[in-house]
Amino acid sequence: MASPALTDIKIPAQLLPLDGRFGSGPSKIRAEQIDAVVRASRNILGTSHRQAPVKNLVGSVIDQMRQLFQLPQDWDVVIGNGGASLFWDAATFGLIHERSAHFVFGEFSSKFAQAAQLAPHLGDPIVIESAPGTVPAIEQADVDFNIDTYCLTHNETSTGASMQLSRPATPADALVVVDGTSAAGGIDWTPSEVDVYYFSPQKGFASEGGTWIALCSPRAVERINKIKSTGRWCPPSLDLSLALENSRANQTYNTPSLSTFVMLNEQLGWMLDNGGLDWCTKRTQQSADILYGWATSRAFTEPFVGNPQHRSPVVGTIDFIDVDAAQVATVLRNNGIVDTEPYRKLGRNQLRVSMFPAVDPSDVQLLTASIDYIVEQLS
Repeated sequence: MASPALTDIKIPAQLLPLDGRFGSGPSKIRAEQIDAVVRASRNILGTSHRQAPVKNLVGSVIDQMRQLFQLPQDWDVVIGNGGASLFWDAATFGLIHERSAHFVFGEFSSKFAQAAQLAPHLGDPIVIESAPGTVPAIEQADVDFNIDTYCLTHNETSTGASMQLSRPATPADALVVVDGTSAAGGIDWTPSEVDVYYFSPQKGFASEGGTWIALCSPRAVERINKIKSTGRWCPPSLDLSLALENSRANQTYNTPSLSTFVMLNEQLGWMLDNGGLDWCTKRTQQSADILYGWATSRAFTEPFVGNPQHRSPVVGTIDFIDVDAAQVATVLRNNGIVDTEPYRKLGRNQLRVSMFPAVDPSDVQLLTASIDYIVEQLS
């Protein structure tokens, strides 16, 4: 019997997730966050970001970030506009003094290395690379590296591989700068192993893009000020010393998206009320156990990341065997389950599923049941 047309496949209602958003960024936004935006529509939105109501909101975000990540008292929460992609450029001006080393294992970790490569005032970066779906070992850092900044990626959004953060032994004064864009809020880390942990709020914090947040150690602040004192030219919008100065005053250098801060503040409160980062990481791991357990138990799927220790608990990539994953994604989308398509440049027959804290593990369970139903219909 011929397989039905993709548009004819209707997933039974009892198999459908309550919320069908599984995108890796932008990601699912909870209804309570939208309610918070509505409440803020008269006293926050459309008002000056230099006045007390908005500054108090920014201050609340900063304070809750400190609580969530249990930052040491002497760390700074620095905020700017433009997203984590812009932060790569800011880092080439304000964090990397002369030369950096980059651990690359996917599209986004490679882009920071490219930014450093293109900066005319920096030496050529060292790139320590492993194949997509694997993670380079921190131990590969060579004792003879003449570098001042290590650049790591906590979770590679393009591949669903995650690395354990640890500080390379040498040089002792090198900064460790970590892209936590898709990991922040869903994977734990230790501040003593890191100097800068930066991210955007449109993934684990279920908000909008266009903002970057950098959690900075005193060593990082010292580096920012040291580079500033050299007179190195930097566009003001990329100047980390200006971002630091403004963040300490509970504001941003230029006008931020106020709705983003409202949603971010609400999400942070929800995370803390439920038990903080410990609760968030247990929730994402529960979702990951469901997804990977399902994928390893089916003849037509397997996790793309071979080493279970490197499988991300927040972005899962699942390869399909003798089943067209694009067809599965199309049927899912036709039934209101969206953004399960793989990263466009990876070019694999797979689905990619976000499991950020806002995603309910029960919906991940229903997603797998929906996929089982689709594959059965296509066979």
